[in-house]
Amino acid sequence: MAHVELSISEPLVPQAREPMEPMRTDNFQLWVATAAVALEPCLVIDQDYRIVAASRSCCELLGLGDPGTVEGSPLLAGLRLVDFTAARSELDETEIDKIPPLLALTSGRLARGLLRVATAIVDGQGDGTVDAVATPVWSGNKVAGSLTFFAPISTAFSAS
Repeated sequence: MAHVELSISEPLVPQAREPMEPMRTDNFQLWVATAAVALEPCLVIDQDYRIVAASRSCCELLGLGDPGTVEGSPLLAGLRLVDFTAARSELDETEIDKIPPLLALTSGRLARGLLRVATAIVDGQGDGTVDAVATPVWSGNKVAGSLTFFAPISTAFSAS
């Protein structure tokens, strides 16, 4: 057991701090740099729906290829999204507009949803379901893109 004595003879006066300096870097570019080196599966798209940065784990999960080759390409060029029916039909344009990366960009709000990706690798097999959480990325007072994190949804059941 330790013994601690506190002096009450000297009043505690917090030290004044210098005011915080406003951020001088572009917020969008900061997220681009972060996503490019992240260990988590994530990507950043710009206003033209082009991939600006993607982590290696994101590219592996979604079957997009090498991160260096997907940067600058349209998000939907390498991503084959299918519906949740047994027919696995490709999503039409009205459904694609509702996927989290695009919805966060167009609405300026957080978006979350499940995606069934025909080329996703989940549990070592093709066709996977991923949970996508997207947020708009602001540059000044306008939305410059969106940042999306992905998590594989496991379909395997373990016997315990």
